[in-house]
Amino acid sequence: MPDPDDQDAFRAAMQDVIPLPANNRAVIKHPKPEPRPRRNHFPAGEMEQSADIFPDLEADGEWSFLRPGVSRQTLRRLRNGYWVAQDSLDLHGLTQDAARQQLVLFLENAAQSRYRCVRIVHGKGLSSADGIPVLKHRVGSWLAQYSVVLAFCQARPGDGGSGAVIVLLKK
Repeated sequence: MPDPDDQDAFRAAMQDVIPLPANNRAVIKHPKPEPRPRRNHFPAGEMEQSADIFPDLEADGEWSFLRPGVSRQTLRRLRNGYWVAQDSLDLHGLTQDAARQQLVLFLENAAQSRYRCVRIVHGKGLSSADGIPVLKHRVGSWLAQYSVVLAFCQARPGDGGSGAVIVLLKK
């Protein structure tokens, strides 16, 4: 039970208060959205459709990719070694499925570690059927779909040459 002295003190304090005029507005409280886990960089099934997307194969046979809106100078800097690879992934001898899984894990880790530049060794395809570098084409396509990848190009000879790519990631 409230103290009568407190009630009297409250009434005395409120005696000169004038209620605000009623307005015609309804107070609508929007429910808070349900929390959702942070989205992976690859939407479900995105990697499955990779055969449709291929980066540019230039006249000299070098792979390269540049996300729209990123300057050509960025690609030139990447080719010239402006950024040093902070981590490397070797996909030699892996199946396409295993390579894709390793690539996703590697890029997720690189993004979380805030790496700016990484190297991915896909091999030259010398031991594959017909000598076709299957992983090279797949890796290029997968990287082009990955939203954190700004650009990539063939590695310099000392970093793997045509058997590897240097990848520039968003800051």
